[in-house]
Amino acid sequence: MSKYTERPIIPIDPDRSRSALQILEALGDCSFQGRNLNLALQVLETMYQDEGAGVVLTLAGAMVPAGMGEVVCRLMEKGIIQAIVSTGANISHDLVNAAKGGHGHYLGDPGADDDELYEHRINRIYDTNLPEENYLAAEKVLEAIWRPIQEAHDAAEPGRPLILPPSEVFRRTGAALSEQGRRSIMAVAHETGTPIYCGATSDSEFCLNFARFRYRGWCNMILDEIDDLFRMGDWIRAYERRGALIVGGGVPRNWAQQIFPLLDMIDDQHFPGYDYGVRISTDNVVFGGLSGCTISESKSWGKYGSHARFAEVACDATIALPVLTAALFDRLGL
Repeated sequence: MSKYTERPIIPIDPDRSRSALQILEALGDCSFQGRNLNLALQVLETMYQDEGAGVVLTLAGAMVPAGMGEVVCRLMEKGIIQAIVSTGANISHDLVNAAKGGHGHYLGDPGADDDELYEHRINRIYDTNLPEENYLAAEKVLEAIWRPIQEAHDAAEPGRPLILPPSEVFRRTGAALSEQGRRSIMAVAHETGTPIYCGATSDSEFCLNFARFRYRGWCNMILDEIDDLFRMGDWIRAYERRGALIVGGGVPRNWAQQIFPLLDMIDDQHFPGYDYGVRISTDNVVFGGLSGCTISESKSWGKYGSHARFAEVACDATIALPVLTAALFDRLGL
């Protein structure tokens, strides 16, 4: 027997593997993305058990309207993740759900007549429907939170803009949602002390609301995204080791990874990159985009250490993330 034939493939038996954890454990003796999902479970378990490690979740795509918001909340509450870097869109949809009692999105049809949907003011996200009136409900909640904050600032510092990093806007919004009893990612982030960052806040309905508030004349806020780079740098420095749970690609992935090149630029101390990584994505590496590049490629940029332990799963995150999370909770007894 050679090193190439040490481990046989053991077919998964659905009679013996029923729970998420049992299935993932059995897939460790199978192939393709099933085995990769098993490897991802192992890396996440190692990250959690490393008491000196902080883990950031990067959240791209339409994960919240697809029903993944509660998964993110549980990951925070059980201490699996300590920071989030999200698209502004996921934050927008989180606010919609908060405004509508947790149910701001509806099952739709990918073959629907989009002209007819437009006439009814219903926005479609593949097979998910979002009525425009739910966006308006979210806007009203946001205005009720931020108008008093702006008025208090104007009274204290007349004529001066209110300058805040997006993470502070999300924190204050989450604090208000939590106080109102509106369960959401932002509310749970406030309750658990989990910072939320966004590198492209203006590319979202969340920020368009503030643009509308400014247009109406009562909001004079300036979002300072550069300040959040330094805040993320402080988050990195606070841990001995760091890990990343990457859902999709896009701005969230790159924003969370570029922190190490930034620290190399501004710090005397060298930071070798993330120590752990789990990536769930359907993007293809061969087209050269950041979303599809491998974690190994990211090592060349100093975004991951040469020693980094990682796993990559080519799968729809609405399949992989909840299954992986449920199996992880079972494995850790959480």
